[in-house]
Amino acid sequence: MKSGKAVVVFSGGQDSTTCLFWALQRFEEVEAVTFDYGQRHKLELECAARIASDLKIRHHVLDMSLLGQLTPNALTRHDMAIEQKEGELPSTFVDGRNLLFLSFAAVLAKQVGARNIVTGVCQTDFSGYPDCRDVFIKSLNVTLNLSMDYEFVIDTPLMWLNKAQTWQLADELGAFQYVRDNTLTCYEGIMADGCGECPACLLRARGLREFEAASKEGRRV
Repeated sequence: MKSGKAVVVFSGGQDSTTCLFWALQRFEEVEAVTFDYGQRHKLELECAARIASDLKIRHHVLDMSLLGQLTPNALTRHDMAIEQKEGELPSTFVDGRNLLFLSFAAVLAKQVGARNIVTGVCQTDFSGYPDCRDVFIKSLNVTLNLSMDYEFVIDTPLMWLNKAQTWQLADELGAFQYVRDNTLTCYEGIMADGCGECPACLLRARGLREFEAASKEGRRV
């Protein structure tokens, strides 16, 4: 039985859209929040708004453009290459992004009477981002509760899933084709299956192949 209210941290990508469908099956009310942090592709904001409209979800967009100005990264700067050098964080890592996004999502959640915050962070296929780790989420959950004297729960339905299992979850939610056709994961700003060459597209495509192979053999991934 559905109960309560949730705010989904929502980018319009594969992971957050899967999380949105997940939340819709579990909560009576669901709202989405998207952050404008100066990302290279404004299509991300348009994609998120379109999906929220399709699913008839109240959609908030918060201005976080200062974040893009503070930290040089390949997601906000066209003059930086998308790369990962051995022993270093990927150039797509944005310092403080999930810390700030989840903190602002919590402020919003309290204002709209939501106790649950849903995010698509994942430690299994996390690309080396430290703010996608389970230990960070648990730590922040405690901090947010203490900071606002309000009992939040940060839900991370994808935390221990690889990309193939994330595709499987979308399929179980009846959203596989919608997620495949309508989300934006590509670092080059190309919808659906993307450019096929950037790290995000390669991860997504590998997971899709593994899921489809397992489905043909009638087994779970």
